Amino acid sequence: MKLMRKAALVLAAVPAIVLITPVGSASAHGYVSSPASRSAQCARGDIAESLCGQAKYEPQSAEGPKGLKNCSGANDSFAPLNNDSLPWKVTNTGQTLSLTWTFTARHATRDYEYFIGGTRVGYFSGNNQQPNNPTTHQINLGGFSGRQKLIAIWNISDTVNAFYSCIDLNISGGGGTTPPPTSTTTRPPTTTTTTTSTQQPPAGGTWAANTSYAAGATVTYGGSSYRCRQAHTSLTGWEPPNVAALWEKI
Repeated sequence: MKLMRKAALVLAAVPAIVLITPVGSASAHGYVSSPASRSAQCARGDIAESLCGQAKYEPQSAEGPKGLKNCSGANDSFAPLNNDSLPWKVTNTGQTLSLTWTFTARHATRDYEYFIGGTRVGYFSGNNQQPNNPTTHQINLGGFSGRQKLIAIWNISDTVNAFYSCIDLNISGGGGTTPPPTSTTTRPPTTTTTTTSTQQPPAGGTWAANTSYAAGATVTYGGSSYRCRQAHTSLTGWEPPNVAALWEKI
């Protein structure tokens, strides 16, 4: 009788235990699969398993607090992703780059950010919605060349965390899918009669796509003013807040 009573007490306690068991840090996970991020390279065996840590088995789980600028999300299990001396495969690209995120589970998204060093080279709002799987973005790398490490960040809207991916790049002036702006800023405008779609707007005008801007030109966008860093013809997606290499907020 005592044994049966103890068993009944144990069974009665099980639901309470289940109710108070904490949920994991986030139900969603994701990483940049194309071009192959460091996590993706570990998962597909490009880097020795002994060097990759947990990224070999969970490339989608480099998760940490928002606001970091590293490859692991400050997660010790993924610390090898921060090691720049490992033989990471490098993607050759022009100054326009398409990146694709793969999600193993989708989560409401605040936004996506892309950084080279301390410069944000891409930003895309997630509108606090679940992302499509996969999701692809195109960013402008104008102003950068040679070997660079791009940090891609997926900021979740309803947790304090984000997911981090790093992509090793070799950036050249050609090879992009869209002709990028160049750094040749010494040639002044010669005429405004060659085309009607690339007229230089007056100083203080509103930014517009498919418009020629000279270095030093000023525009307004989203209620803020910006000064052109280098001459270029604007494209959709190259709005001043998104391309720090081209526009300086004033």
